[in-house]
Amino acid sequence: MTFLAALRSDRIEAPCVVDGPINGVIFLAWVQQFLVPTLKPGDIVVLDNLGSHKGIAVRRAICAAGAHLLFLPPYSPDLNPIEMMFAKLKTLLRKADERSIAAVWHRIGSLLGEFSPTECANYFAHAGYASV
Repeated sequence: MTFLAALRSDRIEAPCVVDGPINGVIFLAWVQQFLVPTLKPGDIVVLDNLGSHKGIAVRRAICAAGAHLLFLPPYSPDLNPIEMMFAKLKTLLRKADERSIAAVWHRIGSLLGEFSPTECANYFAHAGYASV
């Protein structure tokens, strides 16, 4: 199971759980169906260097929404604010100790409310983003 989401400076957007690993087709579908509808002209989408993130169709979909696309340097999770959000989410999921896939999916949805606007902004500040 894989959780996909976008992190803004004040909230989590475009959450989606898929049953299995991410590949280019699944990531593109998430971008088109979940991420792009949340984008506004001038938004900046920051991605790491996972192969599925680099597809030309992904780039085109994000840029067609008027957003800018930036890639992090290789091997730099410390510069990726969403990694801190994922770490907290994983900790909360372990504490919840759910035993079925359906229960985990449901729990993820309920846990997203645990991330305050201040906390989201702090993830960006901790990763070294000057102004959010």
